[in-house]
Order: sequence, then structure tokens, then C-alpha cells
Amino acid sequence: MARAGQVKVVSDRRLSDLVSVGLLTRVFPPDLVDEVIAGCGRTEQRHRSLPASVMVYFAIGLALHADGSYDEVMALMTEGLAWAESEGEAEPPKLPSRSAIFQARVRLGAEPLKVLFERVAVPLATGSTPGAWLAGRRLVSIDGTTFDVADTDVNNAFFGRPGVMKGERSAFPQARMVALAECSTHAIFDAEIGAYTTSEPAMSKPLLDRLEADMVLLADRGFTSFDAWKQAIATGADLIWRAKSNVKPRRIETLADGSWLAEMRKNNSRLDTEHIAIRVVEYSIDDGRGAEMGPFRLFTTLLDPNEVSAVELADSYRQRWEIESAFGELKTYQRGSKAVLRSKSPELVKQEIWGHLCCHYAIRTLMFEAADTAKLDPDRVSFIAALKITRRSLSQARGFPPSGH
Repeated sequence: MARAGQVKVVSDRRLSDLVSVGLLTRVFPPDLVDEVIAGCGRTEQRHRSLPASVMVYFAIGLALHADGSYDEVMALMTEGLAWAESEGEAEPPKLPSRSAIFQARVRLGAEPLKVLFERVAVPLATGSTPGAWLAGRRLVSIDGTTFDVADTDVNNAFFGRPGVMKGERSAFPQARMVALAECSTHAIFDAEIGAYTTSEPAMSKPLLDRLEADMVLLADRGFTSFDAWKQAIATGADLIWRAKSNVKPRRIETLADGSWLAEMRKNNSRLDTEHIAIRVVEYSIDDGRGAEMGPFRLFTTLLDPNEVSAVELADSYRQRWEIESAFGELKTYQRGSKAVLRSKSPELVKQEIWGHLCCHYAIRTLMFEAADTAKLDPDRVSFIAALKITRRSLSQARGFPPSGH
């Protein structure tokens, strides 16, 4: 009901004309959204109250308000819930039904969100960003994570689920994601999404091909293999990867800083197989309580100790864990702790995850800009505070408080 003394607005504007999504439209401009939709063949052939452009922002809005219902999130996105300051008696535009919103999500599919993320997401750090660089190269990290998805027959058949005990399975199917993130800003700038039954090393292959020559890629030992190493260095990128215990390179020369040059061979036990020159760093870490963690063994393409010392390599490898922090931001704070993705079909699950990635990137962009303006390390900016600010930027509706916030 309108407040006393307030006059309802006469307006023939459609719901799609009234969408206002604050920060999201700045990071993902409407013109680009329209271009992506056209490129994916999702441009409507006839008028719809929920065109694809609205649903792209809605998919990101669902990630921003992951605990909200369809109509709550649509209400938060729509200025039409506020009374305009003009004369007339007409009702404001009515929100579409949940069924209509669901059907519009189905029409949109996952591809436009995926392509939009790929078009926009890039590393954010500049030359002055603290902790972003090693010997003039951008520090990035690769890792994988999983998402619990709705327990439906189609999700189970497509994604699969892990075993938890002998003869038993986990409560929910799981989607797997492997991603690249910039260590200093936590910006996830590339990702692959697929079934739990696909391993992280297999899913990482397209990502390794998309590395750039100014990057140093940090990776845990689960990704380390001769073939993956060879694939990654073909891009011109440098690598600092933790080694598996069963990979035994042939020592060539011990260097002054204690690291050593070696040959990593395709077959450990044969000297006549293909090999690649690497540098090996071995070290342990004092946990502050008199105990040692390790030993750690790193392989790197950075062969010259005068350019990067063994201590600098070990110190830089610590930043590999920044990608796990980024996953925690997305899964614990943005999505909600222990939350199961709402979508009941594989295509909408993928749409939902790409929406989460777009949302996280928008928030991290806001955080980087704030830190850069204040000349601060991005780690000094609170993700939770930035998340709240972004939610407020989306919530344009009057008299419709964000549920649970």
C-alpha cells in the first residue's frame, strides 16, 4: 500500500526498463551484455517481459542474494517497486511469477554467463599493487573446489557424487570447478566447470593453455606432472609448483643459494626419455611453536638465483593459498556456509556457478579499486564489507528489505 499522501505513478515502462543493478552494470555494462546475448543466439524474436538481458543480471543477483527466493531477488533488482515522483493512478509494473522467472532462466541457459565472465574477467593488479609481482611477473594460482548441487536424478547422472564410506555416497551430487586467480587481489579470472567425476588435472588442461607469458603460476603437487609442466611452459609463463614425492629429477648442479638445477624426465627411471630443465628448492617452515612443517620441494622455471633467490621462491609459494581464500569468499560468505546450489538441472547449475563467479569478480573489482585509491594492499579490504556494499547497490526497491540481510 502507498504511504499517505503519495500518488501512484502512471507509467507504461516495462519491468525490463526498470532494472537497476548498481555495481553490476558498471562491471558488466548493458551494451556488452546485449552483445554477448546476441553472440550466443539468445536475442528474443518477440517481446518478452523477462528478456535475456534482464535474466543475465538476475542470474548474478541470485548469487549476490543466494538465500533469497526468485521473487525476492527480482524485487530487489527492480526500481518499479518504488513509487516515482509523478502524478497518476496506475499501478507500478507487476513482478513476474516464479514460474515465469524459472522459464526465463531455462531460455537463457549457462552460455551467456560463461561468455560474459570470459569477456570481462582479467587480472586486476597494477604495477604498484603490493604482493602482485615476482621479478616483474604476475603471481597467479590454480586450484579446484566443489559445489554441492540439488539432489535430482539429472544432476546425479551428470555430475556424480563422491564416496564417503565403503559402499556409501555423499548426500549431494557435486559440481567441480578448477580456476585461475590472481594472488594479490583474489580475482578469479578464468575457470572451467564440470562433473565431479572429472579430475582436477584433467579439467586444468584448457586453463594451462590460456596462461600468459608475463605470469608465474603457482600450483600444488596434485597438478604436477611432466605433461602438464610441458603444456604450461609452452605459453611462455613461468611456474613454481610443489613436487610430488615420486617425481625424482636428475640433479645437474647445486647453486650458491642451496637450490639446484635438474632435469625433470617424462619417465623417472630412464635417462633417454624427454626431459626439461628445472630448478629445485627444498625447505621446511618453522610453525612458530618449535616444530617444522615440511619438507617442501618446489620445481620452478626460474633458473637464475641472481634473478630470484631460493628464499624468494619459497616466500612467493606461500601465496598459492590465496586462491583457497578466494574460494572461501565465494562459497562461505557470498553463497552461504554449507548451502546447496538451488538449480535442479545441470544447465542451470552451470548458470548458477557462472553467476557466482561474475558476482565475486564484481565484488573483487570494487575492493581493488578501493584499495588502489587508498594505496593499500587489497588484503586490507574486508570482503564481507564489500559484499554488503554490493548488496546495497543492488537493492533499489523501497519498502522491501533484503531477506536475511
